[in-house]
Amino acid sequence: MMFGGKMSRAYIESPDRLRLFLEPGPVVVTSSDSLRTARVAGGALTADYQRMEDDTKPVITKLKTATSKEQYDAINKEYVQAHLAFAKAHPASWVSLLALQYARQMGVPQYEEVAPIYAALAPAIQMSPPGQQYGQLVAGLKATTIGTEAPAFTQSTPSGQSVSLADYRGKYVLVDFWASWCGPCRQENPAILKAYEAFKGRKFEVLGVSLDQEKTRAAWVKAIADDRMPWTQVSDLRGFESETARQYGVLAIPQNFLIDPSGKIVASNLRDEELATTLAKFIK
Repeated sequence: MMFGGKMSRAYIESPDRLRLFLEPGPVVVTSSDSLRTARVAGGALTADYQRMEDDTKPVITKLKTATSKEQYDAINKEYVQAHLAFAKAHPASWVSLLALQYARQMGVPQYEEVAPIYAALAPAIQMSPPGQQYGQLVAGLKATTIGTEAPAFTQSTPSGQSVSLADYRGKYVLVDFWASWCGPCRQENPAILKAYEAFKGRKFEVLGVSLDQEKTRAAWVKAIADDRMPWTQVSDLRGFESETARQYGVLAIPQNFLIDPSGKIVASNLRDEELATTLAKFIK
């Protein structure tokens, strides 16, 4: 998945990095060669971070040895649970917010799991900029739980035509969040195209919602043509600041939501063949 924000891009792009916390008292970094192998000594936050690293290190080691998708998925769940367990056990630590963010990077969180953990965090942590961002995610997860009515929205196509989710009432519609610059999104497009071609004549549509920006408008239009996506595409060209993305709690892409003819969400985060399999259950 691809995540929004300058911090996530810097983390991914930097080949030699080290995470440390600025806290009261001295923070000492020592290394014989590089930041990657440096040791950090500091106060309570540094100790908490090292404790979290120690708790999750065995799982990360297992991830490196996975030889199949099934193994990787199973170990990935252990990775997520280890970070959630840390956050639950340390609600007053800023490191717990980082633990929640780490868990999110491995997949879309479950509202029932993360909501109580987030609610238990210290108020100062919740009110911080990253805390508020995670709070938006939690609110979006609540608004898009299975069985709830999908948040209404209206956005424009590349040609400027306004399109509303309400226009699709009476049909199943896959609301697909993506962007031209998102590699994993582009890799998913063939599977969506295959499902679209199989079900398009049976009260099924796809509505693409791009998280491109004004500066990538041309790339967005080109990607639509290059990936041969015949369904309607919309965007407010505000990237991850998109109001629709906020409504749906989308902080990473690709992400999608299957909405039934009555406007309720019946499935989400459908990937590869799972999309076609799920559609076959609903569309007879």
